[in-house]
Amino acid sequence: MRAEQPGHQHEWLDGAAGPVVRPYTLTGGRVRPAVGGFDLVAYVLATAGVDPYGQPGLQPEHRRLVECARQPVAVVDLAADLDLALGVVQVLLGDLLARGLVTVHEPPAAAGLPDDDILKAVVSGLRAL
Repeated sequence: MRAEQPGHQHEWLDGAAGPVVRPYTLTGGRVRPAVGGFDLVAYVLATAGVDPYGQPGLQPEHRRLVECARQPVAVVDLAADLDLALGVVQVLLGDLLARGLVTVHEPPAAAGLPDDDILKAVVSGLRAL
């Protein structure tokens, strides 16, 4: 009986063994992005005109991230689409951001949200009804 061959979409998968390459191998053992941190709902967009295949030193996962980010996409969606751990995607995005291959658009700060005291007063008022 022949072993199942990995498909072209999942280069690192083996039908019997599961992931062949562990997440820390993809990031070189790094657990934090080289450049900044990324909010889960931050939008990533590939820099216009950049060819990830013409860039030396990029892993296949880097290239896939750039390809997926041709249209704005959330960090969490990239992780789900590529079937990679969120921490791995954040580290790889840090590499791409440092090289200028992607831009990251963070969501607005929470400063515009209501104060906790106001929210507590609303909840108390609703309970009183």
